[in-house]
Amino acid sequence: MTEQLHAQQQEPQQEPQQEIEQPEDFTIQPETDALLVVDMQPDFMPGGPLAVAEGDQIVSPIAALMQRFSLVVATQDWHPAQHISFASQHGRSPFDAIPLYGSTQTLWPDHCIAGTSGAALHPGIPQDRIGILVRKGTYRDIDSYSAFRENTGPDGQRRTTGLSAMLSARGVRRVFVCGLARDFCVGWSALDAQAEGLLAIVLDDLTRAVYPERRAETDALFAQGNVLHRPSSLLKGGAL
Repeated sequence: MTEQLHAQQQEPQQEPQQEIEQPEDFTIQPETDALLVVDMQPDFMPGGPLAVAEGDQIVSPIAALMQRFSLVVATQDWHPAQHISFASQHGRSPFDAIPLYGSTQTLWPDHCIAGTSGAALHPGIPQDRIGILVRKGTYRDIDSYSAFRENTGPDGQRRTTGLSAMLSARGVRRVFVCGLARDFCVGWSALDAQAEGLLAIVLDDLTRAVYPERRAETDALFAQGNVLHRPSSLLKGGAL
């Protein structure tokens, strides 16, 4: 994770943003706040091929929190069967790392193959509350952790998913990020949100990590990228 997030931080996509004043409270603003629910899919739950420990424990509280936001964005990993991030495509073991496009690629078990039950949103996530759905990792030769941009491709660039433009069009200025996993897709999404000029807050109790023992490293990268991380209990209001 550290290598991945460091690589992201070293590849700025735009001119540095003017620092945004941190909020004094966490009252949900229906016109300018969004909840970003990252990769709540069965393949990342206990029993799945890329299980995140205790990932199933955050389904119900995230589902409840979704009721309090006017705009909910959800992401899904949505990979082709021969995706470049799969260890099976390289004759390597899952969680090995290889150099790829000038960065480091973690190799994963086959997971979230487009159209399979493991790639669906968890049935406990209320899909009627989702206003924007982002499917990522759809290019065979590029991995994708962030809701905002693909990982670095063969051209050395990180392609946009279009989410930043959609949020801008809706007047969103702040995103609360939850889901799986804190040290990969949640972290990348929060850092990219901040880089895109949004204020990003990771809801710590509504995430779980692939490598929870490396929490301090992730927290340091959040601090470097001006990403806040707080418990969801600090959120106020927002009931529809």
